[in-house]
Amino acid sequence: MYSILLQAQTGGNPLQFIVFGAIIVIFYFFMIRPQQKKAKEQKKFTEEIKRGDAVVTIGGAHGIVAELEGDTFILEVEKGGRIRFNKSAISMEATKAATATKK
Repeated sequence: MYSILLQAQTGGNPLQFIVFGAIIVIFYFFMIRPQQKKAKEQKKFTEEIKRGDAVVTIGGAHGIVAELEGDTFILEVEKGGRIRFNKSAISMEATKAATATKK
């Protein structure tokens, strides 16, 4: 009985390694790579924000960028209200969707 178990454990099927490798490659191209691309686009988007741009934060606040100060910006909302946010709080998707519906 032990000899059967030893044979089953030591007998590595090369097809198993190929399938496992293919799963890793598929996982990379469908999961990891798109996330890296999206993060790169988000970073580029936040770096290109300038005074006067209409943006939406991840919390849903709509407004116009009044001032930029390093990693923060001041968002001017209705009736002169001003709120300070981190640049990372800008939602690229929501901003693009909001500006597309205004045009």
